[in-house]
Amino acid sequence: MERAADIGLIFGEVLRRHRSEKNISQEELAFLAGADRTFVSRLERGIRQQTITTVIGIGQALGVSAADLVQETETEYLRNKK
Repeated sequence: MERAADIGLIFGEVLRRHRSEKNISQEELAFLAGADRTFVSRLERGIRQQTITTVIGIGQALGVSAADLVQETETEYLRNKK
């Protein structure tokens, strides 16, 4: 289960970075993605695990492909494993 927690935290960092680069709030991202602001907050903190539906919706809201979000998360995870 530790791996899933690590991946959740890393995904949250990737998500926060993209959101910050777009200069939008968690509330705005949540609105654009059709989610609740607290859900976005929990994703960013690694408390909630994302589904593929969530990743695609958030990616669309950020103008980033879901594949890129997952790839960045995987790359960072593998870098940290070494």
